[in-house]
Amino acid sequence: MNAQSTGRLAGKVAIISGGAGGCGAAAATLFAAEGAQVAIIDRDPAAGQVLAARINTGGGSAISLAADVSRAKDVEEAVAAANRLLGDADILFNHAGTLIVKPFLDVEETEWDWLMAVNVKSMYLMTRAVLPQMLRKGKGSIVCTSSISALYGTPGEVLYDTTKGACHMFARAIAVEYRDRGIRCNAVAPGFIRTPHGIRELRDLQAMGVAASEAAIAEQQGRLCEPEEVARAALFLASDDASFVNGTHLFVDNCFSAV
Repeated sequence: MNAQSTGRLAGKVAIISGGAGGCGAAAATLFAAEGAQVAIIDRDPAAGQVLAARINTGGGSAISLAADVSRAKDVEEAVAAANRLLGDADILFNHAGTLIVKPFLDVEETEWDWLMAVNVKSMYLMTRAVLPQMLRKGKGSIVCTSSISALYGTPGEVLYDTTKGACHMFARAIAVEYRDRGIRCNAVAPGFIRTPHGIRELRDLQAMGVAASEAAIAEQQGRLCEPEEVARAALFLASDDASFVNGTHLFVDNCFSAV
């Protein structure tokens, strides 16, 4: 028997926003290995197609759909396409996001609006599009990518920290509103991660004079987190193993938030 029938996500349909790279790609690969049919939604269709092909060649099941998840029309079309091809979703991983590192007084209003749209509005749009499918089934699991930055401020990241604080509460509030209709919603909150996004963050922070070298990060969380470690935490929250875990924030930070 293969993972499609025996894995932790066997028989489930999973949609992952921002699923073509970094932790999103790690999650797409892991979810498929655990039996899910995966819809990768990303604004980089070429990367999504390469990843989907690799998953399918390896015996998993994945499709790639192009969308800017900060735009309602893109989201509606991509989610509708996933529904036509795979059926109603069981899992939504709201992972899409990015960051801006710069002094607060240098942040332009357009930058504020853009990052809020990518990191926060995208969760609203994706959840609004997918949730009715879960309600039809009477069950579903939503996982949102937050960050240690939801609770711990960093110089140069006022805007980013604010978006992640919103992600934190979005997950909790969705959980409270839809618990009695079979929906779980949780947030995964990583520390500093070894992805292109994470390495750029460290470089930009150092350029501002913030102590954000790998050695400095090692003092706070031992080492950089690997994308697969975030994916495994998201897998737990998405799976039935977390059937009584709802409205929580799971920190994947090796004690950063504990000291």
